[in-house]
Amino acid sequence: MSVVRYATAGGVVLDDADRVLLIERDVERGGQMVHEVRLPKGHIEPGEAAADAAVREVCEESGYCTLEIVADLGILENSFEHDGRRVERNERYYLMRLADESPGQPRPTTPEEARFRPRWAATLDKAAQRLTFESEREFIRRAQRVLERGA
Repeated sequence: MSVVRYATAGGVVLDDADRVLLIERDVERGGQMVHEVRLPKGHIEPGEAAADAAVREVCEESGYCTLEIVADLGILENSFEHDGRRVERNERYYLMRLADESPGQPRPTTPEEARFRPRWAATLDKAAQRLTFESEREFIRRAQRVLERGA
């Protein structure tokens, strides 16, 4: 089985009321459309800094482009099988705050991204309950710890 390795970056994005930005999307998995709730994230381009990629991806997927990075939430290694290949992915997230709460238009770069819908969860706990994947719930927990320490 071939192995694909890549790195991603994204954001746990809070507004002034501490609501959490989520992305709802319908994607094809194994020939079926599946509904997912995710944190905004995407591939780090060659030569791009992870923090820059995180801000770019949040902007492309949600339209919220004026962001302040509050803290680096670290990296998780994630591996899974997809389309007959083993995928090994480094996921890095940043805790971010909106510097401007006026959304622009999302800037999708693929047909799949054009189906993404920005949504808000009232709290970090409610966001964790809605997220599809455990790895993203872990970044919510990390954001909670940072905020408890006063960031």
